[in-house]
Amino acid sequence: MNFMTKLYRSYREARKARGRKRKALKQKAIRMAFYSQFLQPGQICFDIGANLGNRTEAFLEMGCKVIAVEPQKVCVEHLQSVYGDNPNLVIINKALDKESGQKEIYIGEAKTLSSMSKEWIECVRSEDGPFKGFRWDTKEIVETDTLNALIQQYGKPAFCKIDVEGFEYNVLQGLSQQIDALSFEFSLGVVDSTIQCIDYLARLGPTVFNYSLGESMHMELPQYVDKDDIIDILKNLTGGKSTGGDIYAKRNSE
Repeated sequence: MNFMTKLYRSYREARKARGRKRKALKQKAIRMAFYSQFLQPGQICFDIGANLGNRTEAFLEMGCKVIAVEPQKVCVEHLQSVYGDNPNLVIINKALDKESGQKEIYIGEAKTLSSMSKEWIECVRSEDGPFKGFRWDTKEIVETDTLNALIQQYGKPAFCKIDVEGFEYNVLQGLSQQIDALSFEFSLGVVDSTIQCIDYLARLGPTVFNYSLGESMHMELPQYVDKDDIIDILKNLTGGKSTGGDIYAKRNSE
């Protein structure tokens, strides 16, 4: 390889790196703008299922106190290495459930797909599922805690993000009080579980709902609706370009 070829390849790699950095910064700015409707600097935020921290990063940049809960050790090590010096961050190497104890987690070949829900795994890796052919060959035992316990220790959050790959209902059952706003992931193939989550939140107190698809960072409805309306909408959603998204629930103060 001659000098000019090496120089060109170095230039091309540097240009790709700059492009990736610009894209990451743009995505972070979009997330911060979106979450600003729920969070202000200094407020407490729970990041349940923090994974590699793309939401954690946005919440910290917004000046929030972030409680990041993540059961996968490799992800926790990444969070600690990248964000661990930030005094506004608490990293907890546990999963959340309806009660404290221990639980099995099925480790996916992609870190973002590890789950504690067998039903969710069977759905997404089925013949028609979005992750057909993916494997969850490894199991680990993880410590579990509850949302109530986190609130008791760290205070009630202004916003709580829950992204736990099909285990959302179990996590919510560990909450016995309303918080101002939260989000939880949904998959179109497991709508019954999503409906359970919605019903549960509505029983905690007056709640209204909205939703986003995929990673759009955009509310699909012009205004929040009640539980019956959001359930009807979910039942009539088709896959299209997205296999799911996030439900947003907030206290109805009217």
